[in-house]
Parts: sequence; structure tokens; C-alpha cells
Amino acid sequence: MSLRLGDTAPDFEQDSSIGSIRFHEWAGESWVVLFSHPADFTPVCTTELGLTARLKPEFDRRNVKAIALSVDPADKHKEWIKDIEETQQTVVGFPIIADADRKVAELYDMIHPNQSATATVRSLFVIDPAKKVRLQITYPLSTGRNFDEVLRVIDALQLTDGYTVATPGNWKDGDDVIIPLTVQDPEVIRQKYPAGYKAPRPYLRITPQPNK
Repeated sequence: MSLRLGDTAPDFEQDSSIGSIRFHEWAGESWVVLFSHPADFTPVCTTELGLTARLKPEFDRRNVKAIALSVDPADKHKEWIKDIEETQQTVVGFPIIADADRKVAELYDMIHPNQSATATVRSLFVIDPAKKVRLQITYPLSTGRNFDEVLRVIDALQLTDGYTVATPGNWKDGDDVIIPLTVQDPEVIRQKYPAGYKAPRPYLRITPQPNK
């Protein structure tokens, strides 16, 4: 069965570029971006992992750990990391899971037979500190991911976890947010949204983003 939003991300123990990893233990109290790539020594994947490595300060600021996966073995990952670091001018400071037996790929439904019978597609999961799946994005093999969007959604998830708000389309950190329809009591509204709000329609109430 495929995972759905709100499900507990399956735990696993698997080899990686830094040795054996027990996933939930490795994740600890952090958010996690778990993403698969089709194969080592491939061009799109090289750019994606290089980008992820360069984004480490942004991930750190959000308490996020990155971890990649393919069905290639750990020794191949280690050789490929040298290429990534040289061609992308960065340091790969995150592990790459060596899922040679496809155990993790099957747990997370990362192999889509109509794309490839053996290679993982570009699946990406955002998992919160409670180990719940909060976001899933799946890209085709030919299309590299937009990690700016991944960061944007993490910002939105962390904001909405901390405050009773929702984020509009194309929202970015610092933009106005939306008061959910579940909040109707006027006194609660005054307490939760002291900056007030605009309501072009009764169901559309826009308020400044709370200070984090």
C-alpha cells in the first residue's frame, strides 16, 4: 500500500554511504527530507544532490536533515560522491541510502513500473519530528526537482503547526496568511490575530503572518 499524508513514515535499517542507518533513530527530533534518485553517476541526479548539499545551511535553519536513496550499493555511492563534490563545487554532508535489495523503495512505493521496473523515480517525502509524512512529491525520471518549493512547503508546515493559519497559493515566508474557516469565534479571532484581518469575502480572511 502507498503512503498517505499523516501516515507514520516506515522505519527501516539499511546500509548507506556513512554505514548502517536505523531511520527513526537517525532522524531524531528533526524534520527529514527523504528523496530517491534513479541511479548513481547520472546527470540530473548529480545536479540534485549537489543542490541539496549547497542548501545545508537552509535545511539546518529549519531543523531539517536530508537523506537520499537509490538502489545502488554503498561503495558506488561513495565513488559518486567524489564526482558530485568536484562537479558541483560542494560537500555532500548527508547520507545516501544503499537500497540494493529495494527494501526501502518498496516501503515507500518509490518504484513505478511504468517509468522503470528497477530504478526508483524521483520521490520526495517531508517527514516531521513525530515521524508523520507531511508532503509527498513525485517527479518523472527526466525532470529535476525544485528544492525552493521543498523549502517553501517546509516553511508553511512549520508555520501552520505553530499558529492557527493556512497559507495561500504561492505563499512565501513573510507573506500574509489566511484565517481557517474553523476559527469563527470573534474573541478567539481577536486573541489569535491581533494585527486584524481583511475579508474580501466572509470565507476569505487575510491576516499578516505571525512572528515566528
